[in-house]
Amino acid sequence: MEDSTVSFSLLELFKMGGIFMWPLLAFSVATITIGVERAIYFIYHSLEIGELGGKVSELVKNGDYQGAAEYLSAQTERRMGARVLLALVNRAQPRGGKAFSEHHAERAVETEAMTCINSMENGFNFLVALGSLSPLTGFLGTVSGMIGAFKSIAEATEVNAQIVANGIYEALITTVFGLIIAIIAMIFHSVFSHIVDKFAAEIETTCSDLIAEIADRQP
Repeated sequence: MEDSTVSFSLLELFKMGGIFMWPLLAFSVATITIGVERAIYFIYHSLEIGELGGKVSELVKNGDYQGAAEYLSAQTERRMGARVLLALVNRAQPRGGKAFSEHHAERAVETEAMTCINSMENGFNFLVALGSLSPLTGFLGTVSGMIGAFKSIAEATEVNAQIVANGIYEALITTVFGLIIAIIAMIFHSVFSHIVDKFAAEIETTCSDLIAEIADRQP
């Protein structure tokens, strides 16, 4: 029995999708590029807070603010949490007889934390835009393809189910590709957003505990 299954290569599907496959190709390349770049960024910049917080807390309890600052300064290149904690420790160190201010310390922490979070969220807006534009472009390609398919049907002297089916599935190719790109973009965005949110929650808790410890040590 002869196998009637029809299969197409990726290149053939691309050609069948028409002109709207080109912007979808650009969207797919942009999505993968941003996703891979952000993944490498998060791997390189450790977001672990527990070890940092514990070590700094121990030094602060001993009144060794200079030691804490030196410890954090050595790790600021690759550890986001070290940058935020360093801002707190620098604010906590005695300066010209000025008393420690919890408000000023909190402001310093918030400023540095926002700088770090903005750096981590670089490219997130593009992922959201790609997640929205890709299916819309796919739908536009489908509508354009359907118009062409019905035009061919209208001009045909004989209309059969095969002509109708071929025009419809060719038109729907762009929708499929658009949805795939959107799904990938939104997965990247969701995973990375969760990582950033977790970091923000942990650094907030750690800094709050350290500020309370420093304040308790004040005369």
